[in-house]
Amino acid sequence: MSWKYLLKRLLIFFITILVAATLNFLVPRLTPQDPITAVLGAMASKGIVLSDSESVVQMYTEAFGLDQPVIVQYFKYLGNIFFRFDFGYSISYYPNKVLPIILNALPWTMGLLLIGNLVAFLIGNLLGALCAWKKTPRFFRGFIYVLMPFSTIPYYVLALLLMYLLAILNPIFPISGATTAGAAGGFTLAHLQDLAVHAVLPILSVALSLIGFWALSMRGIMSTVLGEDYLTYAQARGLRGGRIFYHYGIKNAVLPQYTAFAIDLGKIMCGSVLVEILFNYPGVGYVLYNALRTADYFVMQGVIMFIIFTVALATLIMDLIYPKLDPRIQYD
Repeated sequence: MSWKYLLKRLLIFFITILVAATLNFLVPRLTPQDPITAVLGAMASKGIVLSDSESVVQMYTEAFGLDQPVIVQYFKYLGNIFFRFDFGYSISYYPNKVLPIILNALPWTMGLLLIGNLVAFLIGNLLGALCAWKKTPRFFRGFIYVLMPFSTIPYYVLALLLMYLLAILNPIFPISGATTAGAAGGFTLAHLQDLAVHAVLPILSVALSLIGFWALSMRGIMSTVLGEDYLTYAQARGLRGGRIFYHYGIKNAVLPQYTAFAIDLGKIMCGSVLVEILFNYPGVGYVLYNALRTADYFVMQGVIMFIIFTVALATLIMDLIYPKLDPRIQYD
């Protein structure tokens, strides 16, 4: 890989982040709702009445810099992000800062999404490859047609169906939450089992909706790979069918899936918002939902920038390691 190509990709990465940060700054400010007034309104709905609300609004407006010109807010916002990785204070949870709020919710979302997406990626690609392999029994080929309809069902609808079937109609799994209320924490076997049981339904709602997509995509790529000359040559050499299938078929067919997997992590994070809301799961999606509900600019910007940065970084990493995955690819 040449240094020229590496610098070019890094430049594209930073330009992407800059454009995304600019849009992320402008879009929340196009809404007519005032965030300070929204927070005070939420407090009033809970019976909390402030005697001098106008002075409180003025104080918080100055504290968050919302009284300054938009251009000044913009450059301060960029400086805090790029040089200090600081998204400021949360309006709803003041005086807590945005970054600790996101970092506290991040392990829940990463566990939910990574496990769900990895399960779907591995099972879906294996089923898709088996479906295209001529020696596969019909029993295994039928799995792809059973799982494909799930890929057309949105995350939240599938989550509601699983909740009704496995938590209400048949109370096998908990209906919501990440842990049992009042349960003791700590790194114990009982606590880990409690976490796993509560995570089953959210993970299933993510995994089932993706398995059909991965299987269908892999089947198309695998069908193309099976016609390549190197597979014909491997068969002519008398190699075993299993070795041809795994080392020559799947290894080459799965390469485009890696890029899709990296991009899909960000897409799922966006789609998991409703899943986390339905299951009352304390992840980044639930934090974003609360920020949208209370017009918390800074938390919204922090979560969205985190999603954009994750997708852009994953795409950059996959692009740079492609020559390691496939020696035929060279960047000059």
